Amino acid sequence: MNYLAHLYLSGENPQCMVGGLLGDFIKGPLKGELPSNIESGIQLHRQIDVFTDKQPEVQNAIERFLPPYRRFAGILLDICYDHLLAANWSQYHNRELDDFCQDFYRTLTNYQNILPAGAKRFCEVAPRVNWLQNYARFAELETMLERIGQRFRNPVPLHEAFPLLEQQYPLLEQEFHQLFPRLIEFSVKQRLESNQL
Repeated sequence: MNYLAHLYLSGENPQCMVGGLLGDFIKGPLKGELPSNIESGIQLHRQIDVFTDKQPEVQNAIERFLPPYRRFAGILLDICYDHLLAANWSQYHNRELDDFCQDFYRTLTNYQNILPAGAKRFCEVAPRVNWLQNYARFAELETMLERIGQRFRNPVPLHEAFPLLEQQYPLLEQEFHQLFPRLIEFSVKQRLESNQL
């Protein structure tokens, strides 16, 4: 799962949602240096990643990516799953996608002073370019993958895998709709256990 799915799965607590985003930017042990709800959101992000990687839909999808793309299959699936969530948003959320995203962008600005560099850049750029909302358009994924590929020390032409996502789209969509309700159930259970609903 990528940014949008992690925000959705973080629940309604604004700090937990910020943590849901920061899980992609903060690695290593959490030392109590951030507000506790943000650290809970980061922890939930990590738990969701571990749980997701064990699901049969994800493992089957990874197997379908042949070399050289298999080693990047996790990235390809994360981006594709965010697209599938955005494209089918009304099935999973009663708010409009744009309202949800705009609210989160506003929330994030309240925490700019504690954001690591990458998240700070997201905070500045995302509202201007409708970063999260753009996941709803499948064609945008090619550009997103190209940008991600440029971030590697040795750039990787990830966008060249876009036709594979196109080819597998019906199956990926079917698997997503099987998988995502399970992730919702898992994340609700985790949030209940840590009182972060």
